[in-house]
Amino acid sequence: MLTQTDIHKFLERIGIKRDYTVLVHTSMRSLGEVEGGCDGLIDAFTSYLDEGLFLVPTHTWSNVGKSQPIYDVRSTEPCIGALPTVAAFRKDGIRSLHPSHSVSAFGKRAEEFVKGEELATSPCFAGGVWRRLYDEKAKILMIGVGLNRNTFIHAIDEMIDLPDRLAPPIDLTVIDRDGRHYSLKYQKHGKTGSENFENYRKPLEALGALKNDKLGNAAIGIFDAVRGTEVISMLWSMADYDLCEEAKDIPEEYYK
Repeated sequence: MLTQTDIHKFLERIGIKRDYTVLVHTSMRSLGEVEGGCDGLIDAFTSYLDEGLFLVPTHTWSNVGKSQPIYDVRSTEPCIGALPTVAAFRKDGIRSLHPSHSVSAFGKRAEEFVKGEELATSPCFAGGVWRRLYDEKAKILMIGVGLNRNTFIHAIDEMIDLPDRLAPPIDLTVIDRDGRHYSLKYQKHGKTGSENFENYRKPLEALGALKNDKLGNAAIGIFDAVRGTEVISMLWSMADYDLCEEAKDIPEEYYK
């Protein structure tokens, strides 16, 4: 069984300091048995990052949209798995007001960090939580999942203004914890290419933006938000085609 002590030792070993900002994309099944289940995993991370921020995506992109245009932070359930569903409604977390790509934040700066998400115009809009991961020099841990689950890559897409990544705007409503309503003109994802984000793996590993490890039974990807942004931006500056149009190795001359 994976204990809180095991998780603390793992975080220390991979160089995570207690004041870091860490976001996790997690397959609980991949880890094997965890003491306390989802709550136990959250407790382990939050107790270790006692001077930092711990973030869990609580996305609702598949159940908030044109046909169901309301996101209520108090009740709209995540669509991406067990850990997000638990994190979304924990009393010690602050869930953001982003209509499709919310996160639950834990830590002393949690409330400040998620402010303003009711103004979202796209999944990773300028000034929003996903862009702030770059400013925070965040580490993104992919626990038993691949790069196709790394939402921050969508933030890079928006930073460098890749074509066709956003769909036409729709009207959405966000409801906050006090029942206040906010009306948004919002662009969901269009052609994302996320199913082929694994194309980035070799360049990211070669240039030090992605490291690999293991926790419990799960393979772990450790993605550096700053270095990852630099590498992916550089690759696109050299490319004369859509790097994520199909599953295809990125030419080595782009990064070696």
